[in-house]
Amino acid sequence: MTQIADDVLAGSEPDLASLILDSATDFAILTVDEQGIITSWSLGAQALMGWSSAEAVGLDAAMIFTPADQEAGTHKDEMARARLDGRSVNERWHLRKDGSRFWGSGLLMPLKDGARGQGYVKIMRDRTTELEADRRYQALTDALPGFVFVTDADGHNTEVNALYSNYTGRDTQDLLGDRWLTSIHEEDRKDAVRFWQQSVADGTDFQARLRFQRADGAHRCFDCRAVAQRDDSGRVVRWIGTCIDVEEREQAHHAVALLNRSLEQAMTERTAELESAIAERMKVEEALRQSQKMEAIGQLTGGVAHDFNNLLTVITSSIGFLRRDNLPAEKRHRYIEAIAETAERATQLTRQLLAFARRQALVPEVFDAVERVQNLSGMLRSVLGSRIEIVTEVHCDHCPVEADPTQFDAALINMAVNARDAMDGEGRFTIALRAKDSVPPVRGHARVSGDFIVLSVTDTGEGIPPDCRNRVFEPFFTTKEVGKGTGLGLSQVFGFVKQSGGEVDVRSVPGQGATFTIYLPRARREARQTEVRAETPPDTDRIKGCVLVVEDNRLVGEFAARLLEDLGFGTIWVASAKDALDHLEATPDRFAVVFTDVVMPGMSGIELAREVRKRAIPVPVVLTSGYSHVLAEEGTHGFDLLHKPYSVEGLSRVLRQAMSGR
Repeated sequence: MTQIADDVLAGSEPDLASLILDSATDFAILTVDEQGIITSWSLGAQALMGWSSAEAVGLDAAMIFTPADQEAGTHKDEMARARLDGRSVNERWHLRKDGSRFWGSGLLMPLKDGARGQGYVKIMRDRTTELEADRRYQALTDALPGFVFVTDADGHNTEVNALYSNYTGRDTQDLLGDRWLTSIHEEDRKDAVRFWQQSVADGTDFQARLRFQRADGAHRCFDCRAVAQRDDSGRVVRWIGTCIDVEEREQAHHAVALLNRSLEQAMTERTAELESAIAERMKVEEALRQSQKMEAIGQLTGGVAHDFNNLLTVITSSIGFLRRDNLPAEKRHRYIEAIAETAERATQLTRQLLAFARRQALVPEVFDAVERVQNLSGMLRSVLGSRIEIVTEVHCDHCPVEADPTQFDAALINMAVNARDAMDGEGRFTIALRAKDSVPPVRGHARVSGDFIVLSVTDTGEGIPPDCRNRVFEPFFTTKEVGKGTGLGLSQVFGFVKQSGGEVDVRSVPGQGATFTIYLPRARREARQTEVRAETPPDTDRIKGCVLVVEDNRLVGEFAARLLEDLGFGTIWVASAKDALDHLEATPDRFAVVFTDVVMPGMSGIELAREVRKRAIPVPVVLTSGYSHVLAEEGTHGFDLLHKPYSVEGLSRVLRQAMSGR
């Protein structure tokens, strides 16, 4: 604006001066004489204020001032100041021809011809928009609930809002530059300076929690943050920041910290008390568990003793008669059959007990549960009787299960027998098969996600009383009359399902029947079609050789050796796996098969079988066991297994199949 004035003053030619005046259309330029009468009026003046040059020239310049300024003689004061100082700079409201106002930023300078005054030149620019923006900015900063400050590139305050000034009780000018630091708590000043210097040095945001002194001398905590404002080249030209009062938050933080410390102390003391109470409760619970365990063991022992005593009575009585020399052949045969039948019942009893305890050696394979149920339909019809209607509901096309199929059949038959007895031989027995993606909560266990095949059986019997529902799977527990059940059928179901990785549940309403549901994990592969082959006699050329019997129990070992000899096998009996390996290493071609017990001192039968396989000794191994936790938990590892007690036919068949490579 000053340059324009200088150009006007320097223009000696009237045409040049007029050209300069009319070219600066962003500025209103006018000249007045010594009395304030307008002598020239630029196009910029016309555009800003509305009067044409013809209208304005000759009029008093006071017309562009507000009535208040006219009355106060402001226009005359401007000319006096210009004469005295050489120029008069001002910003104030001015009037347009239509009466509207604008905020003009103006410069008035005297025109001289030598030492004689020629009047004045006034140059103005409309800054109404800037004024409104400044006012909005000031209103915004005053409305914010915290300090607002602007600094130069080096971090020295150039502006602060009213709240900053009012809070500290200091004049705005007293907070500019670096003087604002004196309002910060002396313990925080060093950090404030360090943080500012770091931000100014690398251009990163300034952040700090500082305590500012209030006008009454108290200090409050503020979170301060400032960001850099950059020019087009990326150079920092100023910083704009705020400080927000967080005193209540800080006090709450300290209060919470103090409360936490108090709570930690209280929790430590309370935890010690609870640990003592829990320890005492655990002692009581352990005593209760021991009592319940002894009760269960007593029930189990009593049941086993009762059943085995019954079986032993038959066996010992039969043996007593068989020892008589004059016993007729017919009676001798009858007592032999009684012993065989009783031994089979004893075998079944031990297997049911192992099933409940989940300690039986399962032989899992993949089969289709639908096909398995259909194949058992004839047997189920025989078990249930003609007065019970059998209904089968299948809700899945393929129901592949990987489990022991024999135990699966036994579980279904045991549930059918239980249902038959509950219906007193008459009613409806419904078998349902479906696939589900989870096992619901059962007996306090959480829901289990996964793919399961669900087999449920429902009867229309008398139902199960609520007080008996949680005990139906216990061995020897039964509500039937004496002689109508052993109480082991459902325990076999429970043991088989749990050992197969599944779950079993029972739902019943007294008088409305019962539903037993077993959940078995769905197999990841489909069931294979099994080819049924006729039994063929073994190749006699390939069964020549000796059976190496490995049994640590002398009585069983000698009996097994004599039994095999009676069957026509050559036999050598050893009492340990080590002795067996020595024989196999020395003369491997001598032996056609190894028949070994599983549970032995030192190296077990499974370890022996693995070692034979590892050493590549070309002799098959057959395992035998009445019970082994290793077999129950890990399986047979691919070796043939013959359960104890075994029959002569079963022993002969398994050994001949192993020797013939079947």
